[in-house]
Amino acid sequence: MSAPRRAARRGRDRKAEVITPAPGRDRFDPEDAPGIAVVGGGIAGLAAATLLAERGARVTLYERQESLGGRLAGRRTRLADGSVVTMSRGFHAFFRQYYNLRGLLRRTDPGLDRLCPLPDYPLRHRDGLTDSFARVPRTPPFSALGFVALSPTFGWRDLAAIDARAALPLLDVRVPEVYERFDGMNATAFLERVRFPEAARHLAFEVFSRSFFADPREMSAAELLLMFHIYFLGSAEGLLFDVPNEPFPQALWEPLGEYLQRLGADIRTGTPVRGIHPGDGGGVRVRTDDAVDRHQGAVLALDPGALRGLVAASPGLGTPAWREDVAALDTAPPFLVSRLWLDRPVGADRSGFLGTSGYDGLDNISVLDRYEGEAARWAARTGGSVVELHAYAVAADAKPEAVRRRLVDSLYQVYPETRQARIVDARHEWRSDCPFFRVGSHARRPAVLTPHPRVTLAGDAIRCDLPVALMERAATTGFLAAGALLAGWAVRGQTLWTVPRAGRSPALRALGGAGSR
Repeated sequence: MSAPRRAARRGRDRKAEVITPAPGRDRFDPEDAPGIAVVGGGIAGLAAATLLAERGARVTLYERQESLGGRLAGRRTRLADGSVVTMSRGFHAFFRQYYNLRGLLRRTDPGLDRLCPLPDYPLRHRDGLTDSFARVPRTPPFSALGFVALSPTFGWRDLAAIDARAALPLLDVRVPEVYERFDGMNATAFLERVRFPEAARHLAFEVFSRSFFADPREMSAAELLLMFHIYFLGSAEGLLFDVPNEPFPQALWEPLGEYLQRLGADIRTGTPVRGIHPGDGGGVRVRTDDAVDRHQGAVLALDPGALRGLVAASPGLGTPAWREDVAALDTAPPFLVSRLWLDRPVGADRSGFLGTSGYDGLDNISVLDRYEGEAARWAARTGGSVVELHAYAVAADAKPEAVRRRLVDSLYQVYPETRQARIVDARHEWRSDCPFFRVGSHARRPAVLTPHPRVTLAGDAIRCDLPVALMERAATTGFLAAGALLAGWAVRGQTLWTVPRAGRSPALRALGGAGSR
């Protein structure tokens, strides 16, 4: 892949970087198109399958669930009032700097009309202070100065109390150097070293770190610094984001699945892969419950637990050291999503999304009928509202029922009018399948390339030396995994975009560098 160049493009930060793939053919000739397996139908697998199919490969996409979307899939369910609705893991912010994910979605929605903006990313602490990013300037360093000027939790006095030298690395975050410097420290220790005020620490940092479904006392500080760079000091996109205006399957994955099928991809949902075995001539054999299929390459786009299990069941795949690194991939603690259909509306001034801290494990509240069409139609028909509660990094020994009750009790504290509401019905997702970036784990994190030249990895748990995270890391590694296979046949990969790969200006880079001396 060639060196990045800076480019301006309408709708993007003018300092966003574009990374062009190595030169190659535009696509395979039909007579020599290889068969390639993509294992996993989440964001990473869909990105890989899309690029491979667009370049003319014969793609077979295996997904163990009955629908596409991975951790953002949805399922139909009937409520107590007879309504048929879609249940999923709920709120996810599609930030404007998720360039590669948004590029994937543009395949079926060129104008991104199936996404709608939310006006703010408000964060509330139990003491009543609320931070808003709606009026904060987007371009660094004015974004940081604007936050200080407008924030009730982080004022000029707090800024003066910060250990400036300890905070300098925030000004020039680079990948992979940030891991070399900070992967051995936990996120809380970094914040304490910088002397961030407690309230601002909870609102501006702990909420972000818990987006990784992890306790900041156990998570690598490098991931926290990377997040701060992506969303605040490294990018002029700010904390503006969009959300799908219909449930995930209808808005995103069903159209993308139809697009793949038009390109000739064979989509096999409800088909778990039981083993990946090196074949003669450099290809692989993919073992399912019903067959063993031969392919000339494979992308494994799985969550950490599924990848560990598949590699363990594939004894001939990779080297012993690589297999140990895969086995060491960690899974984050459980999280809970509770969606409540209420018989009356919440207050008209309630945000579509609210991040919370200090409310007995409640991490955020979403009012779905503010932005999702299906929920809005239910609310309009019944006079009610659809509210969703998230709790991340729940104790492994916690009882789901007890956590559900605590979340509802916290909802009553944050939005008191809901105490009078009757819960028409509720659905819950209790899961533990997200990656956990424990302190000191980066050096062993598997990368896109594997010891097998025709097998690559993709997903948000996979190492990527670009400043990306969460859903954007999944999409980016999906494109990189497909591109690595394509390069073996001299076929061009995907042009990628990223936020700046270092501090935004020479002055910021110089200051950031001073913090390492």
